[in-house]
Amino acid sequence: METIYFLGIDMAKKTFQAALTLDGSTMVEASVENTPTGIKSYFQELEKMFSASQLIVCVEHSGIYTYRLLDYLAKNHIKVCVESAVRIQRSQGLKRGKSDRIDACRIAHYAYKNIKDLLFWTPPRKVIERIKSLLVARTRLINAKVQLTVPIKERESIDADISKLIEKACKKTIAALAEDIDKIEKEIKLLIKSDQQVSEQMAYATSVPGVGQITALNMIICTGEFERINESKKFACYAGVAPFEHSSGTSVRGKTRVSKLANVNMKKLLHMAAMSSITCSTELRTFYDRKVAEGKNKMSVLNAVRNKLISRVFACVKNKRLYQKSYQNALA
Repeated sequence: METIYFLGIDMAKKTFQAALTLDGSTMVEASVENTPTGIKSYFQELEKMFSASQLIVCVEHSGIYTYRLLDYLAKNHIKVCVESAVRIQRSQGLKRGKSDRIDACRIAHYAYKNIKDLLFWTPPRKVIERIKSLLVARTRLINAKVQLTVPIKERESIDADISKLIEKACKKTIAALAEDIDKIEKEIKLLIKSDQQVSEQMAYATSVPGVGQITALNMIICTGEFERINESKKFACYAGVAPFEHSSGTSVRGKTRVSKLANVNMKKLLHMAAMSSITCSTELRTFYDRKVAEGKNKMSVLNAVRNKLISRVFACVKNKRLYQKSYQNALA
């Protein structure tokens, strides 16, 4: 059996702390510059001791700070697992103390202990990276536009003169933001049309009543084009819409509720999709009204609608067909 080395990395903006282990306890530590030169130099030193195929890297997800490292690892075919901080922390049990050095060692120990359950990261396709970056920019521009527009409207009921003065001062900025948002949306549409797989998945997902382009695109990105997360129940859990029981013995009888450990943005988009679907879909509106009439909590019913939308999108993408209200299986 080939010897496996585990490398835990705690990322920061300018440097990262690395901890290398063979047995999960003895650590060889290093502080490395988070630059292309620093990363290359560090891994070249490791290659003098063992081959890249013997190394498993585990890094805590730190957003844009991890991009350089992940790019190098992908280009050099080094196995890497990108884990959330919460998962690593909860796997360690009760721990005291925190520093970059300690965190790197804990990440290395986590990789060693959970080797059978590690999910290795694969780089998304370029078109997905570009769409994701454009969506992030679009969200920031929309937030900036809302921050300027809403206060103006709110002041209309207080002082019309001041409201007009503020509107005049912000008019050009709001118009420029709207123009930039429009440009980004056009660029996203061009990227979708240029890629057959994304274009097809978009068509399948948006055929479900209530699911718009932005929701569908975010689902494609979050699921890794429906490959990394390929089951509707797993995605429902990821998006924070899967209900979990809360009970123990005879004394604890809590309400079944969704977990707060979720992708908040995706959950928000699914909520808007559910609100839209009960407006444009007679079937879901009937379902919603019936459940509310039975005494069900409105948010619980909306959550059930969100789960229905997820199931339908996954079914359409998996079977490569557009949504049909009265679909009948060919074998029936």
